[in-house]
Amino acid sequence: MTIRIFSDKADLAREAAAQAAGLIQRAITERGAARILAATGESQVGFLDALVRWPGLYWPKVEMFQLDEYIGLPANHPASFRSYLLDRLIRPSGMEKYHLLDGEPDPAATCERVGRLLAAAPVDVAFAGIGENGHIAFNDPPADFETEAPYLVVSLDEACRRQQVGEGWFRTLAEVPEQAITISVRQLIKAKAIVSVVPDARKAPAVARCLEGLISPEAPASVLRIHPEATVYLDNASAALLSPETLQPGRFSP
Repeated sequence: MTIRIFSDKADLAREAAAQAAGLIQRAITERGAARILAATGESQVGFLDALVRWPGLYWPKVEMFQLDEYIGLPANHPASFRSYLLDRLIRPSGMEKYHLLDGEPDPAATCERVGRLLAAAPVDVAFAGIGENGHIAFNDPPADFETEAPYLVVSLDEACRRQQVGEGWFRTLAEVPEQAITISVRQLIKAKAIVSVVPDARKAPAVARCLEGLISPEAPASVLRIHPEATVYLDNASAALLSPETLQPGRFSP
């Protein structure tokens, strides 16, 4: 795992997009196509905006899978991750091949159908954030580090649901769904590379816990530390609680 820290969020987004674009382009050059996993949330907005504007990427050669989605939330709801990806990635890029997660009416069938497609071939790059409770995708603590299922149905803890209210996606906690579909931890780390964009001070406690504590289901995003091609993009605020030892060059070399 590599950590990169920026003083400016726009620079962070641009550098993360540059890495992601390079990985996508390399896959297209080598195999004629690229497969990606796309994350959502407030932390990903600047990154996705920079990525869809990246010059020279031929998006019809990119196949996208969704990282997670609420159960029971209509696709036209403002907080729907399907809506988010259509507005911020799929339509602006001109992408033609994508697999969205329908959390209604049969989440288990969605997990099976999309999971089978996802597991059929390697993913070139996965985008992921780190939640305020340390979650990665919607794997809240304690996360399931053992299941081999590509996607699973999970219950969301209160901290996760409160984050969604805090980011403005819902007006009240009662409006936030209590369950979601998420990619599993094991499936996520099968990606050849992971680009994790994690700005803002509110993420600092989780960043410190996941990058300095035990690699544990209690800190789900700590799993990034075992991936040799994971890069975590922080700003000064989200990195504020990390120790100098953590930031030493080579600290996370595999």
